[in-house]
Amino acid sequence: QVQLVESGGGLVQAGGSLRLSCAASGRTFSTYAMGWFRQAPGKEREFVAAISGSGGNTYYTDSVNGQFTISRDNAKNTVYLQMNSLKPEDTAVYYCAATAPYYGGSYYYINDYRYWGQGTQVTVSS
Repeated sequence: QVQLVESGGGLVQAGGSLRLSCAASGRTFSTYAMGWFRQAPGKEREFVAAISGSGGNTYYTDSVNGQFTISRDNAKNTVYLQMNSLKPEDTAVYYCAATAPYYGGSYYYINDYRYWGQGTQVTVSS
């Protein structure tokens, strides 16, 4: 069982930056691919970014490519999402998720992930 705890959300003005963190329990963190999803009010949860277990491969949805950066520190069991040039449309609850160990599927869909955090609110004011 993996427990995920997000932090770093908050209120920021448009154009500002935030860095989200997700701390994972367990001793096999590097075997899990990690992803970030977000859910805005009245909308479905959507994929934002993912990173392979080693950190060598990253994936982004088109709308945040070049604006957000996902990274991980396997020594700290933590994955990060650096969000720059934030826009009001980035307002959402952001969720961290982990796949099963050595997962060989895609990283873009909710069903690719086995474990989820509780979410952290990001609000971008105009």
